[in-house]
Amino acid sequence: MSERRVPVAILGASGYIGQHFARLLADHPRFDPLLLGAGERSEGKALGDVWQLSEPPPPALEGRRLRRLSPGGLARAGIRLVFSALPSGTAGAVEQAIARRGIAVFSNAADHRLDARVPLLVPEVNADHLRIAPGRGRRPAVLVTNPNCSAAGLVVGLAPLLPLLAPTAVHVTTFQSLSGAGYPGVPSLAITDNVVPHIPDEEEKIARESSRILGRVRATRVVPLAVPVVAHCARVGTREGHLEAVTVHSDRRPTVGEIVRAWQRFDPLSGRDLPTSPHPPIVVREEKDRPQPLRDRWAGSPPRARGMAVTVGRVRWEPPYLRFFLLAHNAVRGGAGGSVLNAELAVDEGLVAVGREG
Repeated sequence: MSERRVPVAILGASGYIGQHFARLLADHPRFDPLLLGAGERSEGKALGDVWQLSEPPPPALEGRRLRRLSPGGLARAGIRLVFSALPSGTAGAVEQAIARRGIAVFSNAADHRLDARVPLLVPEVNADHLRIAPGRGRRPAVLVTNPNCSAAGLVVGLAPLLPLLAPTAVHVTTFQSLSGAGYPGVPSLAITDNVVPHIPDEEEKIARESSRILGRVRATRVVPLAVPVVAHCARVGTREGHLEAVTVHSDRRPTVGEIVRAWQRFDPLSGRDLPTSPHPPIVVREEKDRPQPLRDRWAGSPPRARGMAVTVGRVRWEPPYLRFFLLAHNAVRGGAGGSVLNAELAVDEGLVAVGREG
């Protein structure tokens, strides 16, 4: 690919996921974040004035002003690629209008995740699903979504197991952090000394989206994996990192060593120059009390891939049931980092034009 950095914009840059986009893109070797978009309440403010993350804002973008951005304005500014952190329900029409302008869109919103010609992408798991996107150099441009923040970690943990176990069912219980609700999120009096066993539409999203991601492409459509995914979802009082208790039912009988080695050897993006790709994408912990959100949510190397690895631990294999816990950073692997990696892959595959028009 060209060494020229792709001019990009972030929509919803004032929000929690939008700020993670800014953190990841401020010094990215492939992408140049020229424009930061926000709504009426934040328009005109500097990014540093609205910053909510625990770490300081990136110096390169701290003073950058937030602007109201339109599809036409993005096109006139020479933007080639947009990262969307717009809220679901608002994002859909805006993202479609931008793609019709020939600008590639990589979205964190739910609006287009199940559209027939929109890849729902986790590159380590289903990179071949990019084949269903519109052809190279055409309008509308490619529109790619990343999945629900819990599904993103789950499918990474399941992908190496599919050929080994051929599961007949997957059950998952999620313990989802406060940041998954965005900012300001869950009221403190609702979560302190409490666990809330309901997150609207979350269980349905995990089931539908996981099956789609783990499915196969036939011609120009995705055939979902024909294995039931049954989810229970709860909100807990951790800040970041979604913990998941997974049970896989299988009639096969590999050894527990073979199962662990399948996770450890899983690195399908090895050898590809994708800066946000973690190597390895799955970290297996042998301690009896891991993974833990506080200790494992930032797993992932090299440094640019911090928070992108999925941590697996407490593995128990009592056929026909494999049980384990996994942890993924909901705002990185399950949010902004997932979209950035999707964009890196699409650029590497030639689906996104690079550089500015003369």
